[in-house]
Amino acid sequence: MSTPRRVFDLRLTAFNICKSYNGEPVLRDCSFSFDKSGTYVLMGPNGSGKSTFLRICVLLEEPDEGEITYFSGADVLKKDIELRRRITLLLPRVGVFNATVFKNVAYGLRIRGIKGPEIKERVDEALEFVGLVRKRNQNARLLSSGEIQRLGIARAMVIEPEVFFLDEPTASVDQKNTEIIEDIILKMKERGKSIVVITTHDIAQANRLADWLLLLKDGKVIPSRRCAEAY
Repeated sequence: MSTPRRVFDLRLTAFNICKSYNGEPVLRDCSFSFDKSGTYVLMGPNGSGKSTFLRICVLLEEPDEGEITYFSGADVLKKDIELRRRITLLLPRVGVFNATVFKNVAYGLRIRGIKGPEIKERVDEALEFVGLVRKRNQNARLLSSGEIQRLGIARAMVIEPEVFFLDEPTASVDQKNTEIIEDIILKMKERGKSIVVITTHDIAQANRLADWLLLLKDGKVIPSRRCAEAY
């Protein structure tokens, strides 16, 4: 049985986020909110600031101006450790340890002090969810790039984040694994355990995955709308 966890009112709000590099604005007064009502896709061309936005949300970068709050008003920029453990980001290219698939996925649980049967239960559940349970004892470095991306999703899911960011999750995988990963994201939405935020520049993929769509252009966010109404 999983360790009891504090229940949050799932919500993310960004207010007037600004970010520049070498004097060139990337994000300009970006304001938007996500809550638990669906899966969100942030669209925009390459270089539009999508990845910068995600890095700011998970504290890999700080904005020049603005505020991000999670849940019941906690300010993520204050670097609350307990809060940060409930947020995760999947990068376009996932790194793996020279160890089995099982040990790669279990790592996040072990460093959180979880032990024994609970690790096996949660890891096997995550691997089943992404279709890798039969490869649990294989060295992760022998997986294909698409399978490694699915391992990354399992490694994030196993810690049960309240907010799960996926930055271009199918950018470096083949068509077969793209379809599998999209199915995984749709199943995540059905579970309803996390706010799911995805970046992509693929309009067709956005329409397949999104309940709500955000368009990022010229450093500004166009107000969210239902994906079916965006085009």
